[in-house]
Amino acid sequence: MTSSITAREIASQPSVWAHALRDASTAGEIFGRPGESVLVLGCGTSAFVAESVAVLREQAGLGLTDAAYASEWRPGRRYDRVLVISRSGTTSEVLASLELVEPGTRTAAIVGVSDSPVAQRVDEFLLLDYADEDSVVQTRFPTTVLVIARTTFGEDLPGLVADGSRVVDAPLPVPVDGIDHVVYLGTGWTHGLAQEAALKVREAAQAWSESYPVLDYRHGPIAVAHPGTLVTIFGTADPSLVADIEATGARVLTSDDDPLVQLVQAQRFAVELAESRGLSPDTPRHLTRSVVLS
Repeated sequence: MTSSITAREIASQPSVWAHALRDASTAGEIFGRPGESVLVLGCGTSAFVAESVAVLREQAGLGLTDAAYASEWRPGRRYDRVLVISRSGTTSEVLASLELVEPGTRTAAIVGVSDSPVAQRVDEFLLLDYADEDSVVQTRFPTTVLVIARTTFGEDLPGLVADGSRVVDAPLPVPVDGIDHVVYLGTGWTHGLAQEAALKVREAAQAWSESYPVLDYRHGPIAVAHPGTLVTIFGTADPSLVADIEATGARVLTSDDDPLVQLVQAQRFAVELAESRGLSPDTPRHLTRSVVLS
């Protein structure tokens, strides 16, 4: 790994996850009580995490769970709880969405900063200050939210920390040289990871990246695959899909690792691609740590 802030924060994830696994019981009912209907909101990376959390919660049989972009959501369905995810706790669209929540609905937040406006606006919040970041580009905060969610929903993640440590110390499975197009595919909760991985490449490396539901890739997007394309599939890969992609000349990356470990590899790829282009992943073009509108 390089010495950039972003690279160091990516490499710190296994130790941060270990902290999260030890303290997961402190999450309490932040994701909702069993049987409650919950809406999860976020912007950017947090919107993708919200999508993954919603799928995971419903799959665990804990109740109806929807996800939406905070900037797009408008009242309609009734929910028992609205949960917002905001690393900085200052995002304008998140604060605006909370103003639209129907009176009497429980509000909650997962934040990286305790005295932030979002934390002060909700009924309860989970503070992940140990996963907060100096980098503009989010890496460890969103993955830590998902570690806590999965643990809270009953998953056992015994090898996650060790596998994460292994991949941050190993060379990338595919070098960045010769790659001019990056695609990430996921299904279920990993579709949110695919979207997040593609965003990291766009943010850090200003590169052409896309994300799709895994089986939808053949329904059009595969048309632009070529020998400079790298396609990563999160989770179990259908051999027939792999064969169809490889027939275009594109490279396909699959793994038996946990999808969060795969996301760490995608984050590392984004950083190395950025540096190969003479860019600093710590200073992505036109971006700031939080979008605060006047």
